Amino acid sequence: MIKGIAHVCYVVKDLEKAIYFYCDALKLKLAFEFLNEKGKRFGVYIYVGGRNFIELFEGESTSLKETGSYRHLCLETDNIDVTVKELREQKVDVTDPEMGGDGSWQAWLADTDGNRIELHQYITKSKQEATLRLNPEKKKKKVKI
Repeated sequence: MIKGIAHVCYVVKDLEKAIYFYCDALKLKLAFEFLNEKGKRFGVYIYVGGRNFIELFEGESTSLKETGSYRHLCLETDNIDVTVKELREQKVDVTDPEMGGDGSWQAWLADTDGNRIELHQYITKSKQEATLRLNPEKKKKKVKI
């Protein structure tokens, strides 16, 4: 059944600017790219962590009627203050952290196409914490080769 968010997909105006934002400013890793028959890159998968990715394709944005009611992408962070500081050092415009209605710290920014991104830090009083405790991340076993 459902295990988690696999990926979020965006259409971006400038793929190279978007890759710079996600891979250099946010320090995420390029996983793989989509190449057309002439070898030109037109899309990428960016690894976020765990089993999560962001998928980007270069093109023109579509209307709300075609895309639905998308609001934002939320990325979990282990230390929101440090993350905000590092992003500001990369010249990324990000809000100050604030306590959200769910009892978690949050800050907001946007990518190069204006897609809203929430940064999220769970704390022991977060409403999500009970669910997270019941469903801990499985530790990967190290295999010797």
